[in-house]
Amino acid sequence: MDQLNRRQWLRRAGLAGAATLAGNWAAIAGPAAGKRRGNLVNEDSLIRLNANENPYGPSQKVKEAMMEAFEVACRYPFPWQQELTEKLAKKEGVTPEHIVVTAGSVEGLRISGLVYNWQGGEVVAADPTFQALLNYAEQFGAYIHRVPLDGLSHDLDAMERRITSNTRLVFICNPNNPTGTILSADQLRDFCSSVSRRTVTFVDEAYYDYIGEPGYPSMVELVKDNMNVIVSRTFSKAYGLAGMRIGYLITRPDIARRLQSARAAFNNVAGLFGAMAALEDEAFYRESLKKNEESQQVIYQAIKRLNLLHARSHGNFVFFQTGRDINVLAEEMRRENVLIGRSFPPLTTWCRLSTGTLEDTKQACRALEKVLGG
Repeated sequence: MDQLNRRQWLRRAGLAGAATLAGNWAAIAGPAAGKRRGNLVNEDSLIRLNANENPYGPSQKVKEAMMEAFEVACRYPFPWQQELTEKLAKKEGVTPEHIVVTAGSVEGLRISGLVYNWQGGEVVAADPTFQALLNYAEQFGAYIHRVPLDGLSHDLDAMERRITSNTRLVFICNPNNPTGTILSADQLRDFCSSVSRRTVTFVDEAYYDYIGEPGYPSMVELVKDNMNVIVSRTFSKAYGLAGMRIGYLITRPDIARRLQSARAAFNNVAGLFGAMAALEDEAFYRESLKKNEESQQVIYQAIKRLNLLHARSHGNFVFFQTGRDINVLAEEMRRENVLIGRSFPPLTTWCRLSTGTLEDTKQACRALEKVLGG
């Protein structure tokens, strides 16, 4: 395809043209921003606030980059995976040998659970928390110490007491999914630093971009200090690329090599091109965080009117107590065309509501008030 035809193709697909007016969010995000996307089962009317997705992405620049990637779709992805690796290393302040690019952060979680718990071993983790690493490790013979939360936060003292000579990995999701809470910076740093002397510490930072506290540290700083720490990140949230499956791990080079050897999936070229463009699209990234905060405020206001207990969230969702079984509530909300988060035992009367577009979030909150207040 020649250059002229490619540009025409992009225009017809609605993907050409970058933002021309400062502050014009529709132009920054692209023509589909703010509109609900249907799926293959014709459920276009559903408001999907159940999976912590970013409804505004990918940005216009990212779409254009991904379309350009089709020019090399006949090629294997390795050169562009290396290019993304180098860009991520620069972003994180480490060498490329510290980076493992994965098919979404879930692949990074799973291969870590596999590598450190093959045919046995123990994992210590909070409960409830994100389960991808834990469930995968369990399938391969690991025993999971699930430590109840203290309120809605990790009980680090109790977790440390569960560590034995057979503990291969300690898992921390910070901010935690589903509660959205974070540990204090000093508490988290001290815990990870101490525990990493005894075993590998895995810190899932999928929602790190949403942390509202200025200067809050990433545990990548411990990786730079050569500690037994693995940090996971993703392009699925703030960058709006959940469907492209791009994540990465930051860890010591010897650990990275071990994890790299366990990878089971390739990245696709369109996703790699999109991720590299996303790193350069600062306007979309900032506006994405701003839009998330606006939708969070709508949710906070609704649950305040309903007088529901909740936690301040550092993610793209809010977790609150409804007093009603979540499976019953989910069905009632679906009848109002709203999908909400799944059950997170043992907190089965709590609801995780993702942020959506401002319009969708407002409509979902009206449905919530109807269901719970009616």
